[in-house]
Amino acid sequence: MVRSKICGITRIEDALVAAEAGADAIGLVFYEGSPRAVTPAQAREIIAALPPFVTSVGLFVDCPAWRIDEILASVPLDMLQFHGQESPEDCARHGRPWFKALRVRPGDDVQAQARAYAGASAILLDSFVPGVPGGTGQMFDWSQIPAGLCRPLILAGGLTVENVEQAIHQVRPYAVDVSGGVELARGIKDPERVRAFVARVRNRRPL
Repeated sequence: MVRSKICGITRIEDALVAAEAGADAIGLVFYEGSPRAVTPAQAREIIAALPPFVTSVGLFVDCPAWRIDEILASVPLDMLQFHGQESPEDCARHGRPWFKALRVRPGDDVQAQARAYAGASAILLDSFVPGVPGGTGQMFDWSQIPAGLCRPLILAGGLTVENVEQAIHQVRPYAVDVSGGVELARGIKDPERVRAFVARVRNRRPL
C-alpha cells in the first residue's frame, strides 16, 4: 500500500482533515523562508491535536544543528526531513528517524546521490527550481528515477488529485508527498482536495 504525507500544515483543522482522510503523515515546515512555516508553538498545538498513528514530520532547510535540537526539545516530532545541502552526518545527529530530499535535475545520477544517504529511512525526490528548496508545485521527469532505488522512495513535486494515480502507476513509490496540490492558498489546505488526494492514493487501482 502506498502511503501519503500532507506537507505544509499550518493549522490544527487542516491536520485533522488529513488524519481523518487517512493520511499517514503530516509535514510541519521549520524554514522561515517558506510561506508555510510554523513556529514551535504552532507545531506543538498541531501535534497535540493529532490522533494516534499519524506521523509528524519536521522539515528543515540547512538549519543549524543547535536550532534543530532547540526545536526538538519542545516539539515532539516523530521524523525529520532535510531539504537543503545537509550531509549524511548532519541528518543523523539528532536521534530521530530521518529522510533526505533530493531535487532532481536533468542528468543527475539519482541512485548515486541516494546511496550517499544510506542511513536515511527514505529518499524524497522533488523538482529542482533554482533558489527554491521545495514546495514548487512543479513536476520533474519521472523517467529519471532509477528502478530499485537503494532506499524507500517518497515522490513529491507537482502532485495533485488529478495526477497522483498516474504517478503511482508509473513510479511505484513507497509514499507520495503533497503540499501545494491540495491548497486553497499557501499554507491553507482545501479539505475536499485533501480527502480526494488521500482517497486516490488509498483506493488506487492499476491503470
